[in-house]
Amino acid sequence: MLRTLVLLLLLANGGYYAWSQGLLQSWGFAPHQQAEPQRLQQQIHPELLRVLPDDTGKAAQRSTAAPSQASHAEPVAAADPDAATAPQGECLQAGLFDAAQADALRRAAAALPAGSWRLENATLPGRWMVYMGRFADADLLAKKRSELRELGVSFDRPNAALEPGLSLGRFSTEEAAQRGLTQLNAKGVRSARVVQERLDAPGFVLRLPQADTALRAQVLALRGALAGKELRPCS
Repeated sequence: MLRTLVLLLLLANGGYYAWSQGLLQSWGFAPHQQAEPQRLQQQIHPELLRVLPDDTGKAAQRSTAAPSQASHAEPVAAADPDAATAPQGECLQAGLFDAAQADALRRAAAALPAGSWRLENATLPGRWMVYMGRFADADLLAKKRSELRELGVSFDRPNAALEPGLSLGRFSTEEAAQRGLTQLNAKGVRSARVVQERLDAPGFVLRLPQADTALRAQVLALRGALAGKELRPCS
């Protein structure tokens, strides 16, 4: 029984192969074939077809797509030729001026273009210093300088009100000055202390929000009114 089944399967496979390959066509058994002549007969106006180069085809696609894209494009503003060449100013300031200096500057700056400048209230923050002194004479001052050099501690002169003496560092806050003093004590400095070298100083700052080259030259021409203050970038 098994042999018979195997034989039938072999015969069926062989028959299907012969039918699919057209071996039984002479007996009227063969699959339907669609050859090239039949396909050509089904074409519509084949004489109108032509092969285009790759670049030509891409150009044609761009030309057909352009009207659709243009219909949805946003209007583009025309470039302003003056905008590219217009000078761009920078913010400059000078100060600090006290009340009397600010009054003199206000009168002198009245000749500047309207809206190009303003005087703003400002405060020069106080300053703290690690200080040694005052010393009784120049010999004691020289001795302290020698001792500090041996310890590797840098120093400079304080302001005139604290002469004769030595500044071992200046700080923006008292807490920072105290930390500096602690570090100096660790190096062997014993007679230094923290003092306030300068109190908070209220005053005024000259501000030029958009200073181009011409405005800068006009302001610098107000030499006396600037009281020696220099223009610098705004902080």
